[in-house]
Amino acid sequence: MSGIRIVPVSARHRADWGRLYAGYAEFYRVTQTDEMRDRVWSWLHDPAHATEGLIAEDAEGHAYGLAHFRAFARPLSASTGGYLDDLFVDPHLRGQRVGELLIDAIAAEGRRRGWSTIRWITAEDNAQARALYDRIAKLTPWRTYDIPL
Repeated sequence: MSGIRIVPVSARHRADWGRLYAGYAEFYRVTQTDEMRDRVWSWLHDPAHATEGLIAEDAEGHAYGLAHFRAFARPLSASTGGYLDDLFVDPHLRGQRVGELLIDAIAAEGRRRGWSTIRWITAEDNAQARALYDRIAKLTPWRTYDIPL
């Protein structure tokens, strides 16, 4: 999509970011409260917190996509990688490379920082996103496990 630029999340994005992040939670059927969004928003603006954010916006500054990412240690390879936690694009703009632009921006930032990889997970049934991921990244053989606490 022409005219889309990727920028760090800033205070002026609060309303659009909130709308997009609520859409992301709805897509994954996760109950998310305003307080939860407020907490994540505060993380994005706290230099001491690992979570960072990018916004895909048009020339007028309207946000159409978001990405949250962070560094993670890779002890076995004695390196640092980047983890893409959240990626969401306004449903009306899907298929127009907005998600790819966000991932490309994280990869570029990772190269600048000397990271060894960018990693993320997605749901098995997330077919539209997986079509992009299969084109730009390598599917790993690793399974993910959680212990709910």
